[in-house]
Amino acid sequence: MTEQTQPQAEATTAVEPTADTGQAATEPTPTSPDAVGPADTELTQTEPTNPAQHAESPDDSRDEAPAQPPADSPSGNEEQAPTAVDETPESTTQSSESSETASDPEGEQHTPAARPEPSQATSADSDTSEQAAPAEPQVDPEAAMDAAKWGRVDGEGRVYVQDGGTEREVGQFPGVPIAEAMAYYVRRYLDLSSNVDLFAARLPHLSVREIDSTIKNLDDSLKEPAAVGDLEALRARFTALKSVALERRQAVAAERAAAKEQALKDRTAIVERAEAVAAQDPARTQWKSSGAELRALLEQWKEAQRRGPRLDRPTEDALWKRFSHARTTFDRHRRQYFSELDAKQAKVKAAKEALIKRAEELSNSTDWAGTSARYRELMNEWKKAGRASRKEDDALWERFHAAQQVFYDARRAKDQATDAEYASNLKVKEELAAKAEALLPIKDPKAARKALRPIQEAWDEAGRVPRNAVRRLESRMRAVEEALRRAEQAEWRRTDPETMARAQGLASQLEDSIAELEADLAAAEASGDAKAQAQAEAALTARRAWLDQVRRTTRA
Repeated sequence: MTEQTQPQAEATTAVEPTADTGQAATEPTPTSPDAVGPADTELTQTEPTNPAQHAESPDDSRDEAPAQPPADSPSGNEEQAPTAVDETPESTTQSSESSETASDPEGEQHTPAARPEPSQATSADSDTSEQAAPAEPQVDPEAAMDAAKWGRVDGEGRVYVQDGGTEREVGQFPGVPIAEAMAYYVRRYLDLSSNVDLFAARLPHLSVREIDSTIKNLDDSLKEPAAVGDLEALRARFTALKSVALERRQAVAAERAAAKEQALKDRTAIVERAEAVAAQDPARTQWKSSGAELRALLEQWKEAQRRGPRLDRPTEDALWKRFSHARTTFDRHRRQYFSELDAKQAKVKAAKEALIKRAEELSNSTDWAGTSARYRELMNEWKKAGRASRKEDDALWERFHAAQQVFYDARRAKDQATDAEYASNLKVKEELAAKAEALLPIKDPKAARKALRPIQEAWDEAGRVPRNAVRRLESRMRAVEEALRRAEQAEWRRTDPETMARAQGLASQLEDSIAELEADLAAAEASGDAKAQAQAEAALTARRAWLDQVRRTTRA
């Protein structure tokens, strides 16, 4: 057998297995349906090492190994009788294969070899012979007797068979008993029959290539086999089996086509997903996860090549080019993105280095207000500068923050010293705030103003207080001053001459209107006009309310 290499898959050596063990057949003489037949009718079977090799296609030359010719064809070594080691009755066929040669129908004469006598064989020779000789296969005596009815052996050792209504010579086995010569060719017939039975049993599991190869081999073997038996019945049985095999072949081919179609869809989906990943906006791409996804897609592609059906070469090459182009595009975008990012981060780093230098120059300043304002400006510039790499940006920020902290620590120390100095002033101002709040509520604005003025003067003379108490004390004093201001405004509005004149004029008008309404009401009551009476009462009530409000204003 020859070694068949398939693209993108491990090379496997195709051997002719026996039906029972799957090992290479060295002595092709099985006689049961569970064993492979003789060499001229061996069932060609290759066990693939993985599903990719097992998947066959009649139109894909890459998937098929050339059909292997039978190891023992009618024109080849099928006429060579195998060698035997003894001539005991139980090993008649074996001894005939070792010590005799047969002549084929074309007349080639095989000379029998010298047959050793049992007395001449030493024990060592016997042991060696027993170890070297394979076990003789079992023969069904009844099947052998039925097959022997279809042949005969003449006095010169020629063997004939009835085939298609005529008798033809199948070989010559001179110098041996007639039964032994007949048994050899009967066994060959039984082997042919076993091969047909084996083909029928294994048919549901064979590939297209294996079905075609086996049919060809059995066709060749059954044309004019050197065997004795009912060859016409065997050919008829094989012809019926071929119809079943062709149906099975079509089913396998359809399954193969469907598997290829699905494999094409799966490969195309892999390629399209890779292209989608490569087409992402580089500014929005998650490079780590996208790169992992592409690697996973590549593993899926490899697994499809190893395990799935093989596509035709042009289709697979076109898909691979698209997939490879997507990966190349993704890598190019990634390199370009990180190159630009490095340049941008280098620029940010330079800008922040300059800000750090300016911050360090200000760190020892004692212009507390001015330097604080400049540090706020530097912070705004820092935020606008952008970000460098995480590691570098964190280190830059530590330096910038450290420079600011020197200034702020110094300012805090100064404030703490000042607060300690102003602690006595805090107590004075708290007492002044309490005195001012004692003036509330304001009933006499002039007296309250007179009492508040010395409190305000003492407040100004008390001086500064700690920073954390400034807002609290100032708000207390402002609340008293605001209450006094509102009281003064109210007093001014009440005592204003112009306002008083307007109020008095309005009161006079209302009094006149009330007198008229009272007269109207009396007339309506006298006349019994209920509607006029109701209107007069309503208008009179409203005028009296307005007059009361005006009088209260002028009295206030």
